[in-house]
Amino acid sequence: MAKEVVVTQQGLKALEDELEHLKIVRRKEVAEKIKVARGYGDLSENAEYDAAKDEQGEIEARIADLEVMLKHVRVLDSEELDTNSVTVGTTVSLEDLDEDDEEDKFITYSISGATEANPDNNIISDESPVGSGLLGKAVGDVAEILLPTGHTLRLKVLEITRTQH
Repeated sequence: MAKEVVVTQQGLKALEDELEHLKIVRRKEVAEKIKVARGYGDLSENAEYDAAKDEQGEIEARIADLEVMLKHVRVLDSEELDTNSVTVGTTVSLEDLDEDDEEDKFITYSISGATEANPDNNIISDESPVGSGLLGKAVGDVAEILLPTGHTLRLKVLEITRTQH
């Protein structure tokens, strides 16, 4: 059984839009590439044909993945989120208890499902080490999170709010 995919309403729309784009636009583009490549002759030594077939396989695999995700999707209703503890759909302000540099001591993360994670924008997955280590924590709690590097991160929860999209 596939696992539940937790997304916001915007995340659901993004998944649906990607699926539609792959089915309507990308399938046609790659079919045209295959058609053109076939015109080059011998398929056994045709790099363009092989590349187009590989691309077609990747597109079809992504379509299948998206269809499975959408069958198991749960859309978060941000109005129903409890901000007494860290959950998917909340934004948490933290203090790194081991950081001396004031610029790096305080950080804010939005906790999302894996499909919406964007670490460059401080949106982390509930499945990531930091995200899963923060789940269930309340204001004032200290999360001790063992990172893949072997380092332990100590983060104090300062505030929990609903993520605004």
